[in-house]
Amino acid sequence: MKNWPLWEIFVRSKAGLSHKHFGSLHAADEAMAIENARDVYCRRNEGVSIWVVKSEHITASDPADADPLFEPAKDKVYRHPTFYVLPDEVGHM
Repeated sequence: MKNWPLWEIFVRSKAGLSHKHFGSLHAADEAMAIENARDVYCRRNEGVSIWVVKSEHITASDPADADPLFEPAKDKVYRHPTFYVLPDEVGHM
C-alpha cells in the first residue's frame, strides 16, 4: 500500500450540483479509487457521481500569492454581477 498513489476524491451529492472535494485516499488504480471513495465517502447514499484524480496531477496556487494573482480582477466590477437581485426561485446560483 505504501507504493499506491494518493487520489483526490470529488463527489456530486445530487444531479445539477457541482462536484466538491471530499478528501483523499490511497488506491492502486482509478477503479479501486472509485470503489474505495464510494465506501469511504458515500456510505449513506450521499452521492450520484464520483471523480478521482491523482494528487500528483493537481497544481494549486499558493494562498500567499492571492493578492497579486487576483488583483487584475478587482478593477473589473462589471464582471461580477453582485448588484443583481435574484428571485428566490433561482436555486444553486
